[in-house]
Amino acid sequence: MTAAERIQRFIDGKTYEHYLADELLRSGVERQFEIVGEAFGQLRKSHPVVADQVPDLAKIVAFRNVLIHGYATVDDALVWGTLEAKLEPLIACLRGLLA
Repeated sequence: MTAAERIQRFIDGKTYEHYLADELLRSGVERQFEIVGEAFGQLRKSHPVVADQVPDLAKIVAFRNVLIHGYATVDDALVWGTLEAKLEPLIACLRGLLA
């Protein structure tokens, strides 16, 4: 949950152009996505029933793998699109699971 919330804080008030222009911002966002994906990978192993409640869990873990193993070819547009489309629903899901 913390990593997803960090991403949200990092990008608050930012545009895609800001994201592209800020190497530190891109690195921070990517790192937090890596943490989210790793946590879900571990959740899938340790608590599969809970993990099944997370929409797109397999895609999240796969996204983490792309970031970890394909760092030289990270598609900034894909990362930003994921932020815009998936971050808030993911945070809402996590809050529901933790409640």
